[in-house]
Amino acid sequence: MTSPTSPKKRSLMPSNKLRRSLRAHGHALSALVHVGKGGLSPAVIKQVEQTLHDHELVKMKVDTDSPDDRLAVAELLAARPGVNIVQIVGHAIVVYKRHPREPRFEGGTPEVPAAERPAQRPGKPSGGRT
Repeated sequence: MTSPTSPKKRSLMPSNKLRRSLRAHGHALSALVHVGKGGLSPAVIKQVEQTLHDHELVKMKVDTDSPDDRLAVAELLAARPGVNIVQIVGHAIVVYKRHPREPRFEGGTPEVPAAERPAQRPGKPSGGRT
């Protein structure tokens, strides 16, 4: 696996086993927070904090009409205590903050609720080859 080419991206995203696992889980997530033409306002930061508390792993989108660059948004969020940037792809940013009492992704097998699991296509067997 190659590391990010941008030095700024490389500084935001530490490379380790947890990050790989979080990237895999973040792939199936829908964006819960959008940064629009108002930029990264205090209200958006508060929404990100609340969503991180509720979900631990959050995908967010930085719209093209946002005055803030996606790397600037990621840098500002990474400066918050305990917040880690997992991945930046296109206009999507995957953000992680460990839950203080009930971490789902650290310390053993992650317990991903059924609502956050990708839906299985009908007619496909669930395991192994047939």
